[in-house]
Amino acid sequence: MYITNSHNKRFQKTLNFLNQHIDEGSYILDLGVQNPMSELMKANGHKVQNTQGEDLDENQTVLVNSKAEVVTAFEILEHLVSPYQVLKSIKAQKLLVSVPLNLWFSSAYRSKSDLRDRHFHEFEDWQFDWLLKKTGWKIVASEKWINPPESFGLRSLLRYFTPRHYIVYAEKINA
Repeated sequence: MYITNSHNKRFQKTLNFLNQHIDEGSYILDLGVQNPMSELMKANGHKVQNTQGEDLDENQTVLVNSKAEVVTAFEILEHLVSPYQVLKSIKAQKLLVSVPLNLWFSSAYRSKSDLRDRHFHEFEDWQFDWLLKKTGWKIVASEKWINPPESFGLRSLLRYFTPRHYIVYAEKINA
């Protein structure tokens, strides 16, 4: 993966939010294969295990069997057909998750070369909050931020003023 300056800014904002809500040394299950963000979490004192690229829409075994205290899902849930089932299957008591927000001036992301790298969902904040509530999570904190790309054009300009990312810290509601 090619890491741009805008990626690094997003990673740093994500790490800052994580460190505000999760104790150093916590055992984290990070949804998605090992990536620069999971490496950054490890470098900051967290014990991180990544999923292995399994299709979480089809198989939530890793979520059900995990003994992690925290599950993180940074820019993952939008790639799933059913994030509802994944969120419902998490056994950890704490969740940190970020998703791209729906942009009125841009259609959902779709890679032309990688069929797996497409967004099935891009959320509005209220939609994502509702999804979390319906799957048994209580939102404790959230933030939105802009992350302008390193390109030029009208859409790039609009991204200087329109939040693109939404991050949430939630705790499991014990039923």
